Amino acid sequence: MAEHPAPEPPVHTIRPRELARDLLVIPQLPGQLAANMGVIGGTHSVLVVETGMGPRNGEALLRFASEYARGRRIFLTTTHFHPEHAFGAQAFAGEAEYLVNRAQAKDLKTKGAGYLDMFRGFGGPIAEQLEGVELVSPDQVYDHTHVLDLGSRVVQLRATGRAHTLGDQVITVPDAGVMFTGDLVEAGQFSIFPWFPPYDTDVSGTRWITVMEKLLTEQPEVVVPGHGDVGGPQLLADVRDYLRLLRDETWRRRDSAASEETIVEEVTALMLERHPEWTGQEWIEQGVGCLCAEHAH
Repeated sequence: MAEHPAPEPPVHTIRPRELARDLLVIPQLPGQLAANMGVIGGTHSVLVVETGMGPRNGEALLRFASEYARGRRIFLTTTHFHPEHAFGAQAFAGEAEYLVNRAQAKDLKTKGAGYLDMFRGFGGPIAEQLEGVELVSPDQVYDHTHVLDLGSRVVQLRATGRAHTLGDQVITVPDAGVMFTGDLVEAGQFSIFPWFPPYDTDVSGTRWITVMEKLLTEQPEVVVPGHGDVGGPQLLADVRDYLRLLRDETWRRRDSAASEETIVEEVTALMLERHPEWTGQEWIEQGVGCLCAEHAH
C-alpha cells in the first residue's frame, strides 16, 4: 500500500528562540503555511507580533504569551492582514489591546473576508485552521508611526506605505537592533506578490523596492522575515536586489514588445538560475504580472 505524507498539524508548534533579552521569535515550522511570530517584553507590558492562522493558533499563542508575560499587560500587532499573520486575532479579544496602522485596518475590513474564502479554498489543513474565524477590528489605529512603551523598552511601529500590501507595517526594537518585516522580506524564498486581478492589485513592485531601500538605511542587526530563517541585514539587500532585477528584466522585455507569456518564461528561467535554492517560484509569474502592469503606467 502506498504511503501518504501525514497532514500538517492544525496548530502551530510553539518553539521559541531568544533573540535578545526578553525578546523571542517563534519560528514557522518547515513546510507549514505559517508566519514567524514574536514576543517582545518590557517591565510592565509585552507585545505579540502576528497571531498565526485561525483561532486555535491564536489561542495557543495567547496561552504562551500569557504565561510568558507573568501578569504584564499584553499588546498585539500584525505586520499585515493576510491569514497566516492576522486571522487568529479573535483569540486575543478582551485579553490584549490590538493595534495596527490605519491602512492595514482598512485592508482587513475591505479584503479580509475575500482572503478568508480564498484560503479556505486551498482545502485540507489550511481550511481546518480557518474553521470558526471571526475577523475582528483593531482596538487602536495609528496613521504613520506609533511608539509603544513596554516599560524600559520602546517598540516602534511604522506603516511603510504600499508594497506587499497597502497596509504593511514594520516593528523595530531599537535597543536590541531587531526588525520584524512581515512579508516585505522572505528568507530563501521568492518574494510573495499577491497579484490577483481583478480582485486585488494593490501590491506594487516599484514601491516595494523603495521601501527596501529605506529599511536598509536603518541598518538593523537582526531581521525577522515573514517566512524563513531569521538573519541579518543581508536579507533586506537580497530582497531589494531581487526586486530590482525582476523589474529590470521584466521592463526590458516589455520594451521590446515581448508577450507577457514570453516574459514570464524567460524571467522565471533567469531567476531560477540566479537563485536555484529559493522556494516559491510560482510567485515569479505573479511578480512579472504586477510589474508589467506598473510599466504601463
